[in-house]
Amino acid sequence: MAITRVTQRMMSQRSQFAVQGGLTRMAKVQEQMETGRKLNRPSDSPAGTNTALRVRSSLADQTQYLRNADDGKAWLGTIDSTLGGVTSQVQRARVLALQGANTGAMSQVAMESLATEVEQIRASVLQQANTQYLGRPVFGGTTSGGQAFDPATGDYAGDGGVVERRVGSDVTVRVDAGGVDTFGADGDNLFSHLADLATALRASDSTGIQASIATLATDLTRLSAATAGEGARYNRIAKASDLATQSQLQLKSSLSDVEDVDLAAVTIELQTQQVAYQAALAATGRTIQPSLLDFLR
Repeated sequence: MAITRVTQRMMSQRSQFAVQGGLTRMAKVQEQMETGRKLNRPSDSPAGTNTALRVRSSLADQTQYLRNADDGKAWLGTIDSTLGGVTSQVQRARVLALQGANTGAMSQVAMESLATEVEQIRASVLQQANTQYLGRPVFGGTTSGGQAFDPATGDYAGDGGVVERRVGSDVTVRVDAGGVDTFGADGDNLFSHLADLATALRASDSTGIQASIATLATDLTRLSAATAGEGARYNRIAKASDLATQSQLQLKSSLSDVEDVDLAAVTIELQTQQVAYQAALAATGRTIQPSLLDFLR
């Protein structure tokens, strides 16, 4: 049977290692308690660090989807309020047309007054058709210009592009409104129809007024369809936003499980390590006997 010789130096080194190990463990637990995190550096848990990085990446995606959804809802909200204002004014223009259709009971002064109001409605509708959000016309597509329609002629000045926002990993929603789809093509759009109505009223042209009544009804139908489409897209973005919010909360919870400490558990662990460290110090003090050098001092 082999006999291992234990020297004073060996005992001193082992005692030092034991004390230093206890101090290191206590310092690590103390750091976790101070920071509230289990992962303060990758070496604390390589697997946990990898999981945390993946969760953080997913969390960043969901946060961006929420920002995109908020921006999209702002675009669509602007369009909705604009279409509401335009629709009410076109309805007013149609009422004026119906009044003017009774040409036999209207004086020329009254017809002129109706024509003037219709012209004011046209100018107001054209102004609203150039409504902007953050400096971009909401009916102008992806144009870099500030107007969707020429203020003088009413012709379309946009580029017909589509503005979209990604609100999910595979969900993209259009947030602008097509100017031509909403107001009609050049030469046969809402603005030209209002101009024709004003001309017919001023000339007491019964046939022209009746034609304008029919075209304005078509314009109102087109505006109603545009409003319905905008509402459907708004609801889709709102649902995607809700899903992104739920995913964000779940990911934050998962990240907390990986990175954050259980305060009660770490408090007990710190007390345990403190007791172990004090015990190691006490054992070392009793085990290591004074050397000859200590006596010589």
